[in-house]
Amino acid sequence: MFLMMLFVVGCSGENQEQSEQTKPSEEPVAVVEPVEADALAKNLRIPWAMNKRNDTFYLSERVGSVVKVENGGQTRQNVVLEKEIASTVPEAGLLGFVLATDFDHSQKAFAYYTYRENDQQFNRVVELSLNRNEWHETKVLLDQIPSDRVHHGGRLALGPDGKLYATAGDASQPDLAQDLKSLAGKILRMNVDGSVPEDNPFPDSYVYSYGHRNPQGIGWAEDGTMYASEHGPNAHDEINVIEAGKNYGWPKIVGDQSLEGLEQPLFHSGSDTWAPSGLVVSEGKLYVATLRGNSVREFDLETKTTNELVTGLGRIRDVWLEGSELYFVSNNTDGRGTPLEEDDKLYRVNLSALAE
Repeated sequence: MFLMMLFVVGCSGENQEQSEQTKPSEEPVAVVEPVEADALAKNLRIPWAMNKRNDTFYLSERVGSVVKVENGGQTRQNVVLEKEIASTVPEAGLLGFVLATDFDHSQKAFAYYTYRENDQQFNRVVELSLNRNEWHETKVLLDQIPSDRVHHGGRLALGPDGKLYATAGDASQPDLAQDLKSLAGKILRMNVDGSVPEDNPFPDSYVYSYGHRNPQGIGWAEDGTMYASEHGPNAHDEINVIEAGKNYGWPKIVGDQSLEGLEQPLFHSGSDTWAPSGLVVSEGKLYVATLRGNSVREFDLETKTTNELVTGLGRIRDVWLEGSELYFVSNNTDGRGTPLEEDDKLYRVNLSALAE
């Protein structure tokens, strides 16, 4: 399998008032020689979250399953949930999925999924246990996260502090993002047993940060700095540095707009659309999956520039980095893409090869 490698560096000039510190610089695209990408798994059903333990991958699928990939083969594992998954709702289904730190011993993981009940729709965070190649919901950690047709959020990640973080969209109700009594439009933080950490910024609250529209990816740098990707309204997608208790502005500000007490993004897409999703951070760079952008995009934290690192494979949902090996999953079967043969796929590329 081959993909085209594109570099985009330098400022578009589309909006002369845009801050160089937040709007990443761009210049005309130059096409480089094709770079080989290995397809490690095929025929995935709208994959969403990636996990890797030793040489084995576990990939969540929005339809309500987990695919185990190892030794050149793949096995689709059933996921038995307490609520009927709302997998036909746009952007919904089995979303976030992260293995417990002691997974090798406990065979436990955490998941975020959408369900309908009594004509209402919610998202919940649960604990799953793996038994004989089948996952079972064993505990509800957080329930009734607001949901709607779109803007579910859904990313789960275990932070360097051992806490479980979850992104929650605004459930298509922008004002909820500013309401500290609502779980919508927030990044949430909890203990792995579902309790509220004593050092959360708001007493007896799961809310870690607020003013988010539809946060899709979270990750931490080596120094503990937390980053998040977020879908904006009609472009103005964002990359933010996340700090406890901060207000990230939605729906009061977007892009370079500013108001006292509201955080501006580290990067934003201006009039372009990235639709950023999963991300990883390593050695001063962010690697971000983009859906509408149809690429894995690289952000240089020192130079404040961005480039399309890999493209030509359609919509990209999530990324995983291990050493110089970059792994990612396409998302062309989600109803918004154009599926390639045997899509969706898990890919691997070598960053050293991309740099040549």
